[in-house]
Amino acid sequence: MKRRGIVRVEVRVRKEDAPLVRRVAQALNDPEGAAETRAVLRQHFRGGSARGLKALLAAVPLDGIDLERARD
Repeated sequence: MKRRGIVRVEVRVRKEDAPLVRRVAQALNDPEGAAETRAVLRQHFRGGSARGLKALLAAVPLDGIDLERARD
């Protein structure tokens, strides 16, 4: 497995998320769909290396959050 570049990874997830994590691992291991799976995951989880508070806040999805407040 080392020669093929495969490593074992252990993660802790909620019981209900375990099947999902297994399916993601299977999709990444599928020779035909691995590239597309990686692209989708990278697109969704891009960044993660925000530098500073301003960059961190800019990376947070704020959909559905009411940011208006009364000026009194």
